[in-house]
Amino acid sequence: MKDIRVGVDVGGTTVKLGLFRADTLTDKWEIPTRTEKNGVGILSDIKDSIEEKLKEKNISKEEVLGVGIGVPGPVDAEGIVHGCVNLGWQTFSVEKELGELLKLPVKAGNDANVAALGEQWQGGGRGCGSMVMITLGTGVGGGIVLNGKILAGVHGAAGEIGHMPVVYDETEYCNCGKKGCLEQAASATGIVRTAKRLLAQSSQESTLRGREDFTARDVFDEAKKGDALAGQAVERLGEYLGIAAAHIACVVDPEVFVIGGGVSRAGEVLIETIKKYYKEKAFKGTREAGFKLAELGNDAGIYGAARLL
Repeated sequence: MKDIRVGVDVGGTTVKLGLFRADTLTDKWEIPTRTEKNGVGILSDIKDSIEEKLKEKNISKEEVLGVGIGVPGPVDAEGIVHGCVNLGWQTFSVEKELGELLKLPVKAGNDANVAALGEQWQGGGRGCGSMVMITLGTGVGGGIVLNGKILAGVHGAAGEIGHMPVVYDETEYCNCGKKGCLEQAASATGIVRTAKRLLAQSSQESTLRGREDFTARDVFDEAKKGDALAGQAVERLGEYLGIAAAHIACVVDPEVFVIGGGVSRAGEVLIETIKKYYKEKAFKGTREAGFKLAELGNDAGIYGAARLL
């Protein structure tokens, strides 16, 4: 019986791998991502690492259902990767190339979408057939799962929540070349920028004032302690996320939004702030969608990759 699956999550610095028996993660490990020479050695490194692990565990390839892989770039329904800037990859079929190296079935997906699938399977969205994941880190990412399947879109770009325009009076440009993206307001760097703008626009007392540098965590920590200006920055972040979630709900009507990434460590104060504005902005038919924190952390990608199979 083929009940072994391997989940692979390719990042710019490391490749995370997980060995699953049935639905249980039994082992996980990492290898460096060698991006030199346009990442030509990445797939062969993955192939070697998987084969070493199977040999170590005395598992034959006849027992392996296949390998799922999440990559940091758009992936279409045929498993073709349309470029991964951080890896140096151009357009090619990662499913075909890795499958030929391993002599095993391979399924590929965008890393954010795959992480969403992992959370839907065994994380914050467990038990929900349809969910949207919003990942708040240095940027804002996302993934959409409908009826247990990733919604990738024609160009593999569905779920690019961070580049939804929500800040219509923004004057600075996002890294994507547009102005007013959610990522500019709701990322870790975004909330710091909002707090700095508030400090510059007023003489309001704040424990953040006078600090040479501070982080998103500092803003949340001071807001929890009652700092009014930090609280304003958190409110503004929650408002834009609530607006974005309301827009998304009008299109896909999910059961739950799962919030992950480093900023999600702020916990329930973040969830409650987003929910407050979502309730104000959402169409009444979608207003009861839930909001939960992600549960799988950095393992979401390997869970989702295994689930692709």
